[in-house]
Amino acid sequence: MPQTTLSAADVRAIADLARLELSDDDVARYQRQLSAILDYFQKLEELDTSHIDPTSSVLPLTNVMRPDQAGAALSVDEAIANAPDSDGAQFRVRAVLDG
Repeated sequence: MPQTTLSAADVRAIADLARLELSDDDVARYQRQLSAILDYFQKLEELDTSHIDPTSSVLPLTNVMRPDQAGAALSVDEAIANAPDSDGAQFRVRAVLDG
């Protein structure tokens, strides 16, 4: 099995995509670690999985849903009771757009 070796440029490109700033020591460490991870995936690709049915999860999945039932609406006072800031019957929020 050929050994994968990522270059420092590869690691820096990955870090750039992840918006990470790495020192030269970090780049060297991640070169070794990421290369080892890729080698492990190459080893896993050698396994014969043709007899295993495709699945998205090995665990049995069930939805736990309740019926959608309308309930009593909150009063204005109840709705704004926990608001960090309000103005009468309205929520007050910081502006998110300029102008």
